[in-house]
Amino acid sequence: MNVGVAHSEGNPNTRVLSSRGVWLAYGISVGILHLVLLSVPFLSLPVVWTLTNLIHNLVMYVLLHGVKGTPFETPDQGRARLLTHWEQMDHGAQFTSSRKFLSVSPVVLYLLTSFYTKYDPLHFVLNTTSLLSVLLPKLPQFHGVRVFGINKY
Repeated sequence: MNVGVAHSEGNPNTRVLSSRGVWLAYGISVGILHLVLLSVPFLSLPVVWTLTNLIHNLVMYVLLHGVKGTPFETPDQGRARLLTHWEQMDHGAQFTSSRKFLSVSPVVLYLLTSFYTKYDPLHFVLNTTSLLSVLLPKLPQFHGVRVFGINKY
């Protein structure tokens, strides 16, 4: 054990989603969420798919775009304090493999949900709104932008 030696990463948030096995754990957790919702006896299949999509997108929005800062003590003198997890990922580099995966996975879940709900208008509107709310903040044009001052501080 090296006492007094810090890790080489200034902000561990920048590499956590590029770590080995995170994508598999992400897929398994979405599958477990879906199976738990399927086990509720009074929910129909379209409702379960829509709930899976809505819960997934809500959790991912909060974790990636809602929470700012880092849970670790970082030597960056507070620069990460004003950035969301999405903005900290990969040191702000756009179109990395982690960012592509996290942008494509809600779209895949949306397509599955739309198929299994048979494009019912109510489910379609809910799922499309949910998808847009989680995809728009991921666009490079919104990097560091706070719409209407939401989440500014």
